[in-house]
Amino acid sequence: MPHWVLHVDMDQFLVAVELLRRPELVGLPVVVGGRGDPTERAVVSTASYEARAHGVRSGLALKLAKRRSPDAVFLPVDFPVYEEASARVMETLRATPGAVVEVLGWDEAFVGVETDDPVATARQVQAAVLEATALHCSVGIGDTLVRAKIATDFGKPQGVFRLTRDNWMEVMGERPTTALWGVGTKISRRLDTIGIRTVADLAAAEEEALVDAFGPTNGPHLGRLGRGGGRARPDDTPWVARAHGRETTYQADLLTHDEVRAALRELAERVVDDVRKEGRAVQRVHLKIRFAPFFTFTRVRKLPEATYDVDVIAGTAHDLYLALDDDRPVRLLGVRGEMVPPEGGY
Repeated sequence: MPHWVLHVDMDQFLVAVELLRRPELVGLPVVVGGRGDPTERAVVSTASYEARAHGVRSGLALKLAKRRSPDAVFLPVDFPVYEEASARVMETLRATPGAVVEVLGWDEAFVGVETDDPVATARQVQAAVLEATALHCSVGIGDTLVRAKIATDFGKPQGVFRLTRDNWMEVMGERPTTALWGVGTKISRRLDTIGIRTVADLAAAEEEALVDAFGPTNGPHLGRLGRGGGRARPDDTPWVARAHGRETTYQADLLTHDEVRAALRELAERVVDDVRKEGRAVQRVHLKIRFAPFFTFTRVRKLPEATYDVDVIAGTAHDLYLALDDDRPVRLLGVRGEMVPPEGGY
């Protein structure tokens, strides 16, 4: 039987989980993010379709979300509940006969199946997930992972859409390059400078031109994206973390070096707790810092030797901060510990 890739994407996942607990909110604009307080510094994690109709999107500041949807109900993020719901979804997908499941995140996964009727199989997956979790999902069908992933958006919510080599150009050709999975505004702007504005343009681009503009790895990759190519089979190899990071957006800006030093140490302690569970020490320290009003920088430094020492990790992050020589108030800090590879590599 032919092999197909299904991309299963839960519809408004965090909101949907909350609505199971609060059915009285069904049909209302609902926003999940931060501690559920739109006066605080935090961003939208998920918005209901009713809130999206007012321009509320994931990543939007809660304060802006409140302005765009004044009547919205704001709820705090509840990680343990979402993790439990996600586990039930993935367990259901793995129970699909013959399925190979590659998890992408809490709310989405690729499912490789062999079937003569991929639409019927997709409907069966939707029904199984709904029965097991009371949650709805959309399914994209493709002959590659890229096409399946992109197809899902055309089926939302609760729908099924098939995107293959046969209809790729018909559906995608005249769309902007940002319609492709993994192509954001920055890459799109760079493509525009070499005359590539649509998916069809990218599909027809000479590889040499893409290599000149994006390098020997990213250039050909972008060309494959334009043609909807790439891997055709999901990989269920367990994911192995390369790093653990922690970050915090502060409700009040950090104004002094001492405040920043203390905050970095607190983050480093949490990172070390995480990497100890992996049993792999930190070999590189990454710093993320956002100065007021919204200037973000990232820096990284390789350690002389791998370590679990909080003092070394926090001190390295602080040195990276000092090297920026910037006294502006700090609104966000993040510390990330990149671990030594596992035995045998990734």
